[in-house]
This record gives sequence, C-alpha cells and structure tokens, in this order.
Amino acid sequence: MPFKDKIIKEKVPQHIAIIMDGNGRWAQQKGEHRIYGHTAGVESVREALTAAAEIKVKYLTLYAFSTENWNRPKEEVDALMDLLVKTITSEVDSLNKKGVRLEVIGDMDSLPPGCKQALEESKKATANNTNITLILALSYSSRWEITNAIKKIATDIEEKKIAPKEINDALVSSYLNTANFPDPELLIRTSGECRISNFLLWQVAYSELYFTEVLWPDFKKENLYEAVYQFQSRERRFGKTSEQLLENE
Repeated sequence: MPFKDKIIKEKVPQHIAIIMDGNGRWAQQKGEHRIYGHTAGVESVREALTAAAEIKVKYLTLYAFSTENWNRPKEEVDALMDLLVKTITSEVDSLNKKGVRLEVIGDMDSLPPGCKQALEESKKATANNTNITLILALSYSSRWEITNAIKKIATDIEEKKIAPKEINDALVSSYLNTANFPDPELLIRTSGECRISNFLLWQVAYSELYFTEVLWPDFKKENLYEAVYQFQSRERRFGKTSEQLLENE
C-alpha cells in the first residue's frame, strides 16, 4: 500500500521543515558540476510542495541557502542566486494556480538586489493565497536569527518598550523571523546526514526529526508521504509520560 494511503488525515503535521541536502553529491555521482544538482533539485521542491498540499499541510519551510553557504566558491554562489531568481519568477503563475503563498526568512538585505526584488515581487503576487504557505529560508542561520532577536529585545528594553521581567518563551518567539508561523512538527533532512546545521534551532525544540539517505534530487512525493507516515507512528510526549498522555485522551 502506498504511504499516502496509510496517512491519517486528522494527524497530518501542520508545518513541515526540510533541509534539502545532497544536490552536490548527486551531481558528482553523475560526473556533473554541482550546479547541475541544484538545478535538478528544483523538481524535488515542486514534488515536496505538491505532496504537502495534497495531504493538507499548511506550512512547508525549505532550507534553501544558509549564511554559511556564502563561503562556497563564488561561481557556485552566483549560479545559485541566478537559479533562484529564474525559478521564483517562472513559478509565480503556478504558485497562484495552486493557492501557494510565498514567504521568506533570513537576511534578505544580504541577497543580490535582483534576487531580493524578485522575491519581494513574488511574495506580493502570492500574498492572498491560502492553501499552503511555502517558506524559503535564504541567507538564513538560526544563530544569526537568535542573535538578531536578542539585539532587538535589548533595544526595546533600553527604549522601555518592554521590561526584562516580561521576557519569556513567547516573547522571544515573537522576535524571530518565524513569528507569524507555527513551529514545525516534523523536520526532514535528506542525504543521510544526521545534524540540524544551524536551522530553526529554537523552533524545532520539540519537532520530530526524520533523516533519510535519499539525496535531495531523488526526493519525490512518496518520500514525503513516508516521512509523514513515520511521524504519525511516534509518541510525542513534550516532557510528559505516556500514562499522562493516555489520561488526557
């Protein structure tokens, strides 16, 4: 039976985040340049987005480019930025047809002007869509995000907009890039690497982690359904005991 048919509709995670890893290795295995893998990975983005929408996931966050990725060879970075602009601008009509709202988290000001403009225009063009929100993490890292949040909180304390005693989990969350989105229930990483890589460190505190050997360009709809099926088989206790969970049912 296909994994999609095994999924319990009432228990689908509202928010899935994915670390899209393995494009470079996939290309190298085929004797191609790394950018070939990034280009092939675009189709996997379409597959994941379509699959998520089909099972009524409301938010899909994709780790597309980290702050550390700026340290890669300039040729690869330039090609990635060019690919991003071309992909985003060419996909707007498709996003609108599918009811996809585009959002971006990360240091937008560090992106090339043309890339930033394309993203802003695409966000505006899809702003009224309600089926699913696609969140691209670009020039993003969690340490950067949390550091910025601390700076903003410190400034607001200094300007007496808030008092130190008001600081709690909810307030910190409100200063993060993801303030308008729920935390992911499921985090998927492809390519067999078992680490978080500075991605949504605050937000995934209680997320279920799913690691797969599949390289990102080979990640298809059935792979996402399998991850969701495995997610549904886990017991999420949030610090409580199994007995307590049973008592609350």
